[in-house]
Amino acid sequence: MITRCSTSGEVPATVHHVDLQKYAGKWYEIASFPTPFQKNCFCSTAEYTITGKGYVKVFNACRKGGFNGKVSSITGKVFPVAGTEKAKLRVQFFWPFRADYWIVGLADDYSYAMVSGPSRKYLWVLSRQPQMDEATYQSILAALRNNGFDLLRLKLTEQTCE
Repeated sequence: MITRCSTSGEVPATVHHVDLQKYAGKWYEIASFPTPFQKNCFCSTAEYTITGKGYVKVFNACRKGGFNGKVSSITGKVFPVAGTEKAKLRVQFFWPFRADYWIVGLADDYSYAMVSGPSRKYLWVLSRQPQMDEATYQSILAALRNNGFDLLRLKLTEQTCE
């Protein structure tokens, strides 16, 4: 089941609450809106680690140019936004710049998540496994449509590197 809020406003709704201990760990990108910083990326992943210092460490990696391409990676910090039950976060890869990281959908068992921001410019569908069954993926697409996302830009991510 997908946990999320419904909205009729201009910004996407987020989930009600995120347990960062459960959210921590490795995620595989299943699909995303293409971004310049992920150009020519294959097998994109993100790994979140609780630090106990008021932020969560994130390690993003992909293979550039193909399935056997060189691994490209970046490490950043993720900060919870006060008063949002950790559903809204801010990610920082380069000081002092931070970007919105809103969890707009989340499986009850934390097996998949959907991440965006207030502008809907970015969207990532993440899973704990490198592959996702079609029924689950279609359910996620329906939830994203209901949350106001235009899915024409959504591109599947190849995850056959491992």
